Amino acid sequence: MIEPHAPAPPGVPPPRGVQGQARLPVRPGTGRFLVLAGVFVCAACGLVYELELVALASYLVGDSVTQASVVLSVMVFAMGVGSLAAKRLRPRAAAGFGAVEAALALVGGCSAMALYAVFAWTGGWGGVWASGSRYLLAAFSLAIGLLIGAEVPLLMELIQRIRRQDPGGAVADLFAADYVGALVGGLAFPFLLLPRLGELTGALLTGAVNALVGGALVLGLFRRDLSRRGRWLLLIANVVVLGLLATAAVLVDDFEHAARQAVYGRDVRVALRTGVQEVVLTGGTRGRPLGLFVDGSPRAGGRDEHRYHEALVHPAMNGRRARVLVLGGGDGLAVREVLRYPDVRRVDVVDRDAGLVRLARRDPALSALNGHAFDDPRVRVVTADAFCWLRGDPPPYDVVISDLPDPGITASTKLYSQEFYGLASRALSDGGRLVVHAGPVTSRPRVFWTVEATLRAAGLRTTPYRVGGRDSVSAAGPDGAQDASRAPRDWGFVLASTEGTPLRLDPRGPAPRSLTPRSLAADARAAWLTRITAVAPSTLVHPRYSE
Repeated sequence: MIEPHAPAPPGVPPPRGVQGQARLPVRPGTGRFLVLAGVFVCAACGLVYELELVALASYLVGDSVTQASVVLSVMVFAMGVGSLAAKRLRPRAAAGFGAVEAALALVGGCSAMALYAVFAWTGGWGGVWASGSRYLLAAFSLAIGLLIGAEVPLLMELIQRIRRQDPGGAVADLFAADYVGALVGGLAFPFLLLPRLGELTGALLTGAVNALVGGALVLGLFRRDLSRRGRWLLLIANVVVLGLLATAAVLVDDFEHAARQAVYGRDVRVALRTGVQEVVLTGGTRGRPLGLFVDGSPRAGGRDEHRYHEALVHPAMNGRRARVLVLGGGDGLAVREVLRYPDVRRVDVVDRDAGLVRLARRDPALSALNGHAFDDPRVRVVTADAFCWLRGDPPPYDVVISDLPDPGITASTKLYSQEFYGLASRALSDGGRLVVHAGPVTSRPRVFWTVEATLRAAGLRTTPYRVGGRDSVSAAGPDGAQDASRAPRDWGFVLASTEGTPLRLDPRGPAPRSLTPRSLAADARAAWLTRITAVAPSTLVHPRYSE
């Protein structure tokens, strides 16, 4: 609730460095309402910038917890510095606020495009350039935080210039408008801006709103506090900012197309945002190898894709296999290997992205690569989070295949937790087997052995193994790296069961193209050579997957 103003006693001069009452074109009550409305809009825009940086960083850099922590901590620190710096602008609060809003609109509105540009055009250079997005993220968090922090002291000065009141009441009114605006911005970003406009256009539109409101508030309400030259400078600055944002909005599709080509090459054939993630297909025609990318990271493709999926599936299929559960695997490639066994009666696929499954079913190249697996009547697809679905008391399965993203990705950490493996083991029939993709062994041995320790902590007996990729740059598995120099040279797996299962291939089953009993035994020995002892398991409340 907005408290009634309490004017200072007559004859009491304003504090030193503070201007007297403003000459407004409207009544003081209307003026205060307009200032608080401006606070509301500016707060909403500020929170959108913050959420946009967090979301884009998690897409481009990965590890959403780390990136959110960096953005929030740097931004809050910068807000404090900005508030202190704004004390020098209080004698010229109107001009200062107008300049701050114009700068904030330009920096915040263009931040998403700048981050995406650095990621697209310098991310593959290697060395220090590979971390360019991280540095720019910190720089934008600092700059936006400084400008947001400068808003509150200047707005406090402006609202007191309308009519002086008790400082406590003024702060309460200002913060009430600020927090409600933050609520609206926080809800608008995931439910309106991101799904309807996307990261880039949403940020540009937010910047335009920020510039319009900030400029209109100063030029419309406090124009008499500015000199004629100051009014023209502020007007020109806002027109330039709006012009730059409008130009960027017009060119955003061309920019995104060029940036996507810089990331994936000129062979991009399909690019869509499913509502869960961004999915891109490259190649797949005229003899060119198919590549599947999810949120910028390679997930499947290359000329040795079969090496990953054969190693994931076939060792677990040695035994009874009438009912098989695939967790993840929306591309259908693991399902393809399962269906090579004629005695499989049912395959349930649980994937959270219905758009990816739809693409795997309809795209000619991807459906040909997965052998039209989703057209097989034995296959049933459930769109759900694997963790939540396992909690729903599923039927017993002879084989459970966990074909999920790299455990180092924070969003998938719960799918590599002791609790998750406890649920998965509960879904196993007597003698059933669980196989888990556990990330690259050579480059990230601690993560791999943390997965193995977590499976043991869930009461399962484990057999770890790894396979190498001939075409390592293609990063055909779900733990691929965008930087080819850091792409994994192998893929690690853990076969687990309640009673223990030998690592073998079924001699009566289909012959894999890349696996033999001898190579599989060698793969197990190679994995054991990297063993790290005394590794603690990962749980929901204490995740332990880190570089």
